Amino acid sequence: MNSEQGRLDEAREQGIAWKKWGPYLSERQWGTVREDYSESGDAWSYFSHDQSRSRAYRWGEDGLAGFSDDKQRLCFALALWNGQDPILKERLFGLTNSEGNHGEDVKEYYFYLDSTPTHSYMKYLYKYPQREYPYADLIETSRTRGREEMEYELIDTGVFAEDRYFDVFVEYAKASPEDVLIQISVWNRGPEPAELQVLPTLWFRNQWSWNDTTERPELSQVSGGASTTTVRALDAKLGARYLYCEEAAPLLFTENETNTQRIFGMPNLSPYVKDSINDSVVHGQSGVLNPEHKGTKVAAQHRVTVPPGECRVIRLRLTDVSPEAFSREKADVSSPFGSRFAAVLEARRQEADEFYSAVIPKSLSADEGLVMRQALAGMLWSKQFYHYDVDQWLDERGCDPFKATRKTAPRNDNWHHMYNGDVISMPDKWEYPWYAAWDLAFHVISLSLVDPDFAKQQLKLMLRERYMHPNGQIPAYEWNFGDVNPPVHAWATIFTYRLEKAQKGEGDREWLKSCFQKLLLNFTWWVNRKDRSGRNVFEGGFLGLDNIGVFDRSAPLPTGGYLEQADGTAWMALYCENMLEIAAELAMTDPDYADMALKFTEHYLWIASAMSHLGGQTGMWDEEDGFFYDVLRRPDGQSERLKVRSMVGLLPLCAATVFEGQLLAKYPDLAERLQWFLESRPELSAAIHDPRKTGAGGRRLASILDETKLRRVLAKMLDENEFLSPHGLRSLSRFHDEHPYVFRAGGQEYRVAYLPAESDTGMFGGNSNWRGPIWMPVNILIIRALLNYHAYYGDEFQVECPTGSGQLMTLFEVAEELGRRLETLFLRGPDGRRPVYGGTEKFQTDGNWRDLILFYEYFHGDNGAGLGASHQTGWTGVIARTMHLFATLSQSQAGIRGKGAYFAATAELTNGHPTPAPATATTR
Repeated sequence: MNSEQGRLDEAREQGIAWKKWGPYLSERQWGTVREDYSESGDAWSYFSHDQSRSRAYRWGEDGLAGFSDDKQRLCFALALWNGQDPILKERLFGLTNSEGNHGEDVKEYYFYLDSTPTHSYMKYLYKYPQREYPYADLIETSRTRGREEMEYELIDTGVFAEDRYFDVFVEYAKASPEDVLIQISVWNRGPEPAELQVLPTLWFRNQWSWNDTTERPELSQVSGGASTTTVRALDAKLGARYLYCEEAAPLLFTENETNTQRIFGMPNLSPYVKDSINDSVVHGQSGVLNPEHKGTKVAAQHRVTVPPGECRVIRLRLTDVSPEAFSREKADVSSPFGSRFAAVLEARRQEADEFYSAVIPKSLSADEGLVMRQALAGMLWSKQFYHYDVDQWLDERGCDPFKATRKTAPRNDNWHHMYNGDVISMPDKWEYPWYAAWDLAFHVISLSLVDPDFAKQQLKLMLRERYMHPNGQIPAYEWNFGDVNPPVHAWATIFTYRLEKAQKGEGDREWLKSCFQKLLLNFTWWVNRKDRSGRNVFEGGFLGLDNIGVFDRSAPLPTGGYLEQADGTAWMALYCENMLEIAAELAMTDPDYADMALKFTEHYLWIASAMSHLGGQTGMWDEEDGFFYDVLRRPDGQSERLKVRSMVGLLPLCAATVFEGQLLAKYPDLAERLQWFLESRPELSAAIHDPRKTGAGGRRLASILDETKLRRVLAKMLDENEFLSPHGLRSLSRFHDEHPYVFRAGGQEYRVAYLPAESDTGMFGGNSNWRGPIWMPVNILIIRALLNYHAYYGDEFQVECPTGSGQLMTLFEVAEELGRRLETLFLRGPDGRRPVYGGTEKFQTDGNWRDLILFYEYFHGDNGAGLGASHQTGWTGVIARTMHLFATLSQSQAGIRGKGAYFAATAELTNGHPTPAPATATTR
């Protein structure tokens, strides 16, 4: 037990609101679907970055190092001005989808350095140039670049030359759930003294302009004691809060209201509008700030001149403690900035260290520990209050589905039941400031390392009636809630249950039971909507893998007909296995679930067998190549395999789950019924692994691949000339570098070639590529499968790794090797360089940059350089779970800890089933 764990326990057991305040602002609210009220649905154009400083948001707020309550009523963030920029730096800038040569892209350098799960301590870094920020250069240069060229980044503009920039660190520390200490440390990294205006800003989210019944809150200046400037914030629901600013910094008051004159050419009702602080500071305009020192937005104006290599500190405090209450305290705490301020801040830093010392295995090196901690910090910083009442949004657009004169909305027209108003884990709060269902499934695998309660809550949230469609579909993402993400929710649910059970000795069965009931609805939706012919082969569209196929798999095919997808069918086989596993777990104490276990066993067998043969029709398994492919069914009844060696063909390997036989031992009648089913339908198990065959420890295996197919697929997967890269598994085989797959239809040529970096097409916005790069989530799925296979086959099953090397490994060792390669993306190699940063020398060699880790969306298939969204600690942060797993295993193998630790750790990725120790023990 440590202090932070104590706070987590208090939050769970006593309802103490340690998580009420946190990093719940977005990094980008502009350009989102929620704020889009255009006729065309062009969200990027309707609400631009240029408008964001002047236009009040409808559904949320954004800001630098943003902090708010869990309903985003009262918001705090940083604003900066270097005396050169044309606007205040109040929020992160980036290119829109049409401006970037590879789609939208943030053009800033900011880092989530630390956070505890209750946000009792947090640390953030923003690098702010002292020269004018090159807004126009970034836009114009990016427009001239083609898709075959790399992105033009902020560091490429030369704005950081001679180290003329500020490192602005923001730390938050909670003295109590409602008392937040804030320290801003400004370092001048340049060669000369430099001036900076630091404007910590407090404001209320504008709810009153959209709802006449909402009582308008107010900020006002009050007396707070000598050398302290104080703002009182009054809100009908929050009550009174106070922002104390050390030193007598001037307070600049305005309203969080749209500057209608600038945006719409209509006179403002008041001179005090959202961008008034910007106009006063940057342009020196008078009369734009409220002289009565009240409003709904305020900034404290600090002017600091920082000598080269030195630091200036600004301290604030956001609390429910009034000035009168402070004056009644003892001398050392009678001021908001008395000695207790520094003591609490230092205590929270130490408590964060203690917490992570208990989370990060001792066997990890200092560099590995740094990567793991920043991965988890990034995931905790990526929480966001996500507010989107779709019914209200449709009504405001004139698209109310219950009105006869309604217009048709450009998107989400059939999701009017949805009401989103929760803190949710985001994939990337700038590039993807909205939840995505299959991303979230991977988020919780790492989040459960530090906050199992939040992880479970996130999974259950998507199954609530406010989110899940009445037809059973889980919402995909805000651009199209009705799109189809891979069905991994059940996988994450049983995974999370197993993790908690391994840690605590028992799992949350009530939570598991509740999730299972809703997952039944979702499974039924998949079966009814995505199995076109009822033959247990599935479509689903793009399924999260964007441009991996020959065609856009969510659009009509140029040949007509339809695709039967190897990945869609494999996902559903895994879904069956997950539901079977949940039902089997629940049946151990509740016999009502025993029949459900048998139901999902049979359904799994139908799906698994359908992948390999379809009664004489072309199946997905190609015997010549030893690989799975999508099958094109033409309107004339002809069919063919689309022989692209991609992650689509590796996903069937992931549908592998080990069972101990406890269910059949407890319910002998189930064993008899299953035996009858298999004997009466021998064709179902003829082309897959026979589920009756026992392996190591008497275990049984549910797997699409029998041993022969498994070896053939592994031979390709572990071939360094195909899928295996120095840093993980590629999404497309390198075979297609010299042998592109070409398909001709309707006078057009469709080509799939190996692209290890960015996409060369505009498919799915052009900012995502599954034709070569390394993607963390599918790598993690494969690691889990390998550990399951090893639990079944044991040490006797060995394969060459890499293929052709002559080096034999057990499947445990293959999983460990794959984990090691993924970790090298972020770790310094023997040359001191981190592959994630490629050829960017600043990040590789500068002491103020080289230990700042970014967790990109995906990675170069050959050299590991980070690509796509730069802060996607969402699913890329799952590397923390992999590091934890194999570090813990290595400790026990080396005899540092007992066998119990080894088995518990192994259980994390093998569904709670202990696996035999590898033949050769390795240590880090």
